[in-house]
Amino acid sequence: MITLPKDLSVLKTLIVNVVMVGQPGSPEWVLIDAGIPGFAHAILEQAEERFGKGIAPKAILLTHGHFDHLGSLEKLLDSWDVPIYVSTEEIPYVTGMKDYPKPDPEVGGGLMSMVSPLYPYQAYDFGERVRPLPEDGSIPFMQGWHWISTPGHTPGHISLYRESDRTLIAGDAFITVKQESAFAVLTQEVEVHGPPTYFTPDWEQARISVQRLAALRPELAITGHGLPLSGSLLRTGLEELARDFEKKAIPEHGRYVPPKDESKSTRM
Repeated sequence: MITLPKDLSVLKTLIVNVVMVGQPGSPEWVLIDAGIPGFAHAILEQAEERFGKGIAPKAILLTHGHFDHLGSLEKLLDSWDVPIYVSTEEIPYVTGMKDYPKPDPEVGGGLMSMVSPLYPYQAYDFGERVRPLPEDGSIPFMQGWHWISTPGHTPGHISLYRESDRTLIAGDAFITVKQESAFAVLTQEVEVHGPPTYFTPDWEQARISVQRLAALRPELAITGHGLPLSGSLLRTGLEELARDFEKKAIPEHGRYVPPKDESKSTRM
C-alpha cells in the first residue's frame, strides 16, 4: 500500500480516479477530474470529510474532457459555484463546440474495448465557468505545481507535476492498469500501460507525451485509471513504456492506428 503525501487524496469512482489536492481541514483545495456519472454524492461526501462541511474547492481542474473524467461535474456544480480549468486546446470539448472522435472497438484487448461504442464522446458544455490554464504552466490555487501538455489521448490532455517531491498526476497520458480488460479493471492488477486504446486517436502524440513524462523520473504517479505507483517500479515501467511504446502501447489494429512501416521488415 502506497502512502500518499498528506495533501493528496484519491477517490476511485468505479473505473476512474479523482484527486483532491489540499491539506486536510484547509479551505484551500482543488479537485482534479470529476469521475463517472453518478458519483457526485461520493465526491461531496469525501470532500466534506476531508475539508469540512460546505467547503467548496477553489477550482476544478480537468486533465481532459472524456465522459469518465467529468461525468459527475454537472451535479457537483449544483453544490459548488467554482471555475473549471482546462488547457486551451481542450476548451472546445467542454464548451459544446466540438465532439471527440468516436471510440474505437477495433483495438481489441477485452470487454471494455468491445463495449466502447456505448461510451459518450459528444462534447459537454459548461459555458462561462470554463477558463484556460495559464500559458506559463502555473496552476491557479496549486502553488508548487505546474501543468504539462500531454496530448494524444485527447488534443488538450494535460498532466500535473510537483517538482519538490516529484509527484505526477498523469490523467490518462499513461495508466497503471490494462483498461481495455474488464478483468484487469476488476482486479486492479498493476502494470504501466499506455493510454486507454479505445479512446486514443493520436498515437504519435501519445508516444511523445509518455516520453516527456518518463524524462521527469517521477517518484509517485497517480493516474486516471489504476492504483498509484511509486519508486523504481514506476520509473522502470515508465521508461520501458517510453522506449518500447509501439510494441507496448499501440494496438495492432484500429481506426486510429497508423499503418505499419513495411520497409522495416525484410525477408530472409
